[in-house]
Amino acid sequence: MAISLQKGQKVDLTKGNANLSKIFVGLGWDTNKYDGGYDFDLDASAFLLGASGKVQRDEDFVFYGNLAHLSGSVEHTGDNLTGDGEGDDEVINIDLSLVPANIAKIVITVTIHEARPRGQNFGLVSNAYIRVVDAVNGSELIHYDLGEDFSIETAIVVAEFYRHNGEWKFGAIGSGFSNGLYALCQHFGVNV
Repeated sequence: MAISLQKGQKVDLTKGNANLSKIFVGLGWDTNKYDGGYDFDLDASAFLLGASGKVQRDEDFVFYGNLAHLSGSVEHTGDNLTGDGEGDDEVINIDLSLVPANIAKIVITVTIHEARPRGQNFGLVSNAYIRVVDAVNGSELIHYDLGEDFSIETAIVVAEFYRHNGEWKFGAIGSGFSNGLYALCQHFGVNV
């Protein structure tokens, strides 16, 4: 049974589950009533950070324009342009056993593509969630509902996977930014 987290909570991921290495992060959402004439294109991304809290090179940013990390540890499965349908709208695969030793943290984010020109923000999004699933047996390990705490934000740092005493932990972050993907890239040291 999945552990349901709230903003700010953390949980051990691999402690007591030493065989866990292949997981996937599923992201889903719905949109509230919106008459702007555009689909909502939410994009999941992963920033692989060093001890400094920044990427060590631009290729440590995995997103719809760079679908896989050079190490093979993180892979984005592709861009869902509308969020239509049931279940996960975007998925990021992670193999914890392949994450390079110089990577201290993997941060999962979600942004709204072209939010400003389309007049969109997370106040118009509902039922947004992230879930962590054991990719081997399909069991949901963690479920985190983003809630309705956002209004003007166009980017959210959703969660992080981080190393602590040789184990992987998961933290539910839920921190909003108002300048989309550009703001996140600046924050994490990606050259844009």
